[in-house]
Amino acid sequence: MPAIRQVSAVDPSLVSELCDLLQDSVHGGASVGFLAPLSRADAERYWGQVFETLGESLRLWIAEEDGSVVGTVQLAPCLKQNGRHRAEVQKLLVHSKHRGRGMASALMTTVEAWAAMSGISLLVLDTLRDSSAEGMYRHLGWSRSGEIPGYAARPDGILHATVIFHKAIGS
Repeated sequence: MPAIRQVSAVDPSLVSELCDLLQDSVHGGASVGFLAPLSRADAERYWGQVFETLGESLRLWIAEEDGSVVGTVQLAPCLKQNGRHRAEVQKLLVHSKHRGRGMASALMTTVEAWAAMSGISLLVLDTLRDSSAEGMYRHLGWSRSGEIPGYAARPDGILHATVIFHKAIGS
């Protein structure tokens, strides 16, 4: 199993591997906010923005195996006074060569544990309808809240429905 650690500060040594991971995911069809083909410059710009945002409003974990980044996930705690009990899981990515071995589940378990220890009792996320991720979230005990047709474009540009999930934790 990979080592999972939280990244809390800018780490230039991670950028290249995080870009590889993002490009692998987008070019493999993951609907994570980008259209294919994803350029290296766009991937680098994205990770630069993530590193600039790290802190109270965004948390980042990476999974490493044999010294290489093979997965990642982000958590965006709500900063509104009436929403400090909730957070959104974002950008769960596992490199295509490492899928099917429980890495996504391990990343999600790590995020859920951190959220519970931080006083967050409700997590939300969205994912492409009919994706393999949808089944994984159900398997991990997430509840389907609903779906929005035509919500996001897949990497090929075609609009697709997204499914909203939630999970109460720490209780």
